[in-house]
Amino acid sequence: MDQSHLLEVGRQAINLAVSISMPILLFTLVVGLTVAVFQAVTQVQEMTLTYVPKILAVIAALALFGAWMLAQTVAFTAHSFESIQQVTKR
Repeated sequence: MDQSHLLEVGRQAINLAVSISMPILLFTLVVGLTVAVFQAVTQVQEMTLTYVPKILAVIAALALFGAWMLAQTVAFTAHSFESIQQVTKR
């Protein structure tokens, strides 16, 4: 196992982490901005108003994209184990 292979695996892991976290972050960002605009317009400064919609957005994102996220993680893990087997056969 050489240095370029390790760097490639690390790059793939970072890309996977970014792509898996993106749907949840985008849902939370949109809901957070919507709640912030609502609070600015109505001048309601209730702290629980910011947390509950964000939690619901995370749950919705996990419900919508959870299967895809799990499939991506399983595929990366399987690929990692296969590459370990290839390295040990050499």
